[in-house]
Amino acid sequence: MSDHDDEEPQGLPCLLSDEVTELLMEPALPGDVFGAIVAATVVINETRGQVPGSSASAKWPEQRRMPLGQDGALGIAEYVIVADADPPHIVLTRVQLY
Repeated sequence: MSDHDDEEPQGLPCLLSDEVTELLMEPALPGDVFGAIVAATVVINETRGQVPGSSASAKWPEQRRMPLGQDGALGIAEYVIVADADPPHIVLTRVQLY
């Protein structure tokens, strides 16, 4: 029996699309938005994409949307769970700000 048997499963890597990367590199991006996007990637990773409060697309259940910021005050983050890839991962595809 391994010492690792009692550990929780590791999260899935959360990669950023080019669009989200460009947004994060924008010098005018407010700090609270930057922080909320980074926090979203951490939660997505830790929950393997099953973020509480997220919603799945009816046509494409791998696509999810989650509120960004406290109670979604900043906008919505969209991501895709790519479970069939080798290795499995998640891509934060888009951030829609209010």
